[in-house]
Amino acid sequence: MWDVFLSYSRADAESVRPLARALREAGLRVFTDETGVAPFAGISETIRRELARSKALLAYYSAGYPAREACQWELTCAYLAGLAEGDPRRRVMVVNPEPAAAHIHPVELRDARHADPADPAGLVADVLAHLARLDGPLPLPETAAGGAGFLGRLPELWRVHSALHAHSAPLTAGRAGARAVQIRGMAGIGKTALAREYALRFEAAYPGGVHWLDGHSYDAPAPAPDRPFLRIVDDVPTERLTAREIAALTTAHPLGHTLFTLRSHAYDGLGTALDLGPLDAHHARVLLGDGDGDTDGTDALAEAVDGHPLALTLLGRAVRAGHSPRALYDLLHARGRSLLDTLAEQDVTAGVVADVTGEEAADVLRCAAALHPLPVTVQDAAGVLADVDRVPRAVARRRAVQGIAELSARSLLEPGDAVGGSGGVDGSPGAPGGSLGAAGSPGGADGSPRASGGPAGASGGSAGAWRLHPVTLHAWHHHDPAPARTEALRHAALRTLCGHRGPATLGLPGSRREGPVAAPSESERMAAFDIQVELVTRIGVQELAPGQGSLREALASLKSVIDFTRATLHTYSIGLAPGAGAPTVQSLAYSLVNEVIRPFTTAWHPRLTAYEATRSPEVSPLDHEAGWPEGEAMRAELAALRGPLQGIVEGLGGISGAGFGLTAAG
Repeated sequence: MWDVFLSYSRADAESVRPLARALREAGLRVFTDETGVAPFAGISETIRRELARSKALLAYYSAGYPAREACQWELTCAYLAGLAEGDPRRRVMVVNPEPAAAHIHPVELRDARHADPADPAGLVADVLAHLARLDGPLPLPETAAGGAGFLGRLPELWRVHSALHAHSAPLTAGRAGARAVQIRGMAGIGKTALAREYALRFEAAYPGGVHWLDGHSYDAPAPAPDRPFLRIVDDVPTERLTAREIAALTTAHPLGHTLFTLRSHAYDGLGTALDLGPLDAHHARVLLGDGDGDTDGTDALAEAVDGHPLALTLLGRAVRAGHSPRALYDLLHARGRSLLDTLAEQDVTAGVVADVTGEEAADVLRCAAALHPLPVTVQDAAGVLADVDRVPRAVARRRAVQGIAELSARSLLEPGDAVGGSGGVDGSPGAPGGSLGAAGSPGGADGSPRASGGPAGASGGSAGAWRLHPVTLHAWHHHDPAPARTEALRHAALRTLCGHRGPATLGLPGSRREGPVAAPSESERMAAFDIQVELVTRIGVQELAPGQGSLREALASLKSVIDFTRATLHTYSIGLAPGAGAPTVQSLAYSLVNEVIRPFTTAWHPRLTAYEATRSPEVSPLDHEAGWPEGEAMRAELAALRGPLQGIVEGLGGISGAGFGLTAAG
C-alpha cells in the first residue's frame, strides 16, 4: 500500500521530483507515474489500481493541473472517497506552487491550508501529520468513473460543485453563496448531461437526496429536513414561467442547493451562472470515434459542428456503424431533410432554433447566417436591414440591437471569440468578444428583451461582434419560415461585404443623406417616442409651483426641446411641416416648435434678459428674478402651456403607442 499518490501534470515533472524525493527520505511510500500523464491520455489500469492502494492523494496543483484530464480524474476519486467518509478533504492534500489559489477547485480545497513547496521540511511534516489520521487505503468510489459517454467536462463539474458550496468557504470565495447555480447554453450543448453527471458523481455530498425536476413536472418532493439535499431543475421552460415563478423554484431550505439548466441568459438573479461552451477538438474526435487524430475526414466533420455534443454523438454513431466521415460531411451540407434529424430519427434541429420568435431576432439571425463564418455586428446587421427595407440607418440600428439582444439572451449568438476554437481543454467558452450593454439586457418576465415604456427596441445597445454556431446555422437553414426574406438579406450582406452600393441603397455608410422613407410608420413611431420622453420631463409639462424654480431655466428648458425635436427629426429623416387631418410626427413637431414654444420664448426671452441686465452684483440671480414685476405674468403663461403641450404628448402617444399617464388640461 502506498502512503501518498502524487498527482501532477507532466509539465511539472521536474518540479515534482524534489518533492517526491523529500517524502521518500522521510520514510513514506510514494507512487509517481514516472512516464507522466500526457494531455488527453486515458486512465490506465495501473493508475486505477495504484490509486486504490493509496492512503491519500497529494495534488501538485499548478495552474496547468486543471487542464489535465487524468489529474482531474485522480483528484475526483480522492475527493469523493473523503466525501463518503464525511470530509472531502480527508483523502486530499494540496501543494500550491502558484502565488494565488483562484485556480483550485473545488472551493473546499481552495479554502484548505496548502503546503508550501519552497519549504520541503514543513511540507513533509504536514503530510506526515495528515497521514497519521488515516487508516487503510482510500475507498475508490464506483461513481468516479462517471456515466457512459461523458467526457471533457470534468473542470465544469468542479466549477458547479464549487459554486454550489461557495458558502462553505466564504473567506476564500469572497461571499456566502446563494447555493444556486445555473448551467446555460444552446440546445444540445450538454447542459442536462452535465447536471446528470454531477448528480451521479457527487451524490455523497447530498445525503438528503438528489431531486430531479424536468421541464414538465414542477412538483418538488419534500426534502429530508436534517440533511443536505440537491434540487435539479432541468430545462427550465422560460417561455411558460415568469421570472418570479422560476426564482420560486430555488429551494429556500437552509440545507438545500439548487441546480438549474436553461438556455436563457435573462435570469442572473438565479445564482452563479456557468456558460457551457463546445467541446475541444480532441474530445470532438473521440465522440466521432477517432481519438487518434486520423485525417480520414473526421477533422472536417468535427469542425463542421464545432464541438456540439449532440451533433457529434449522432455523427459518431453513424461513423461507428460504418459510414464514411467524408460522406457524412457531404450529407450534412446537402439540401433536403437534415442529416442530424435523419440520424436521430426525429426532428432534433427544430429545438435548436425554437426560441427565435421575434421578427428582429429572425432578421439578425438571417444576417448572421449570410455572414457566417464571419461574426456579425450591430453595424453589419443595421446596414443590411437599411438596404433591404429602405429605412433610415437609425431605425435599422434599433432593429439590429433588439435582435442581437434577443438572440444572445437565448444562447443563439455568442460573443465573437467564444465560438469556433472555444473552450480549451475543458470546453468552457473563451473570453467574450463583446457584450450587451446594460440597457440592452433582457427585461420581460419571460426573459425577452424589451424597452421600458415605449416601442420594442426603443432602448438598448450592443457592442462587439457576435458569432453563429454552425449547428444553429444548420438548424436555421432547415427551419427558416421565410427563405425569400433570407435570400434578400443575403444579397444585401454580399453587397455590403464587397463594397458595392447600388442606386437603391439607402442609409448605408458613405451616403450623403438618407432617402425618403418608403414605410415611415416605424421611423415615425420611434421619433414620436423619443420626443415624448424628452417633452414630458420639461418644465412646460411638469408644473412649476408658485415661488419655486427659475424662469430663466424654464426658458432654457423649452429652448432645448426645440433643439432636441429638430435633431430627432433629422436622425429619422423626417421633415418639419404643418399638416392637416390625422396628426403626424411632422405636424405635431411643427405645432410644438412654431405654434406653442416659439411664441412664448420670443415674447419672454428679451423681456427677461432686459430685466436680468439690471441686477446688482451683490444680489443673487434667483433673488433678483423673484423681484421682477412681470414674473407672475410669465408664470401664468408658462402654466397655460401645459394644456397644448400635453395635447402634443397625447398625439405623439397615438403614434408611438406609449402612454405616460398624462391627462390633458381642460
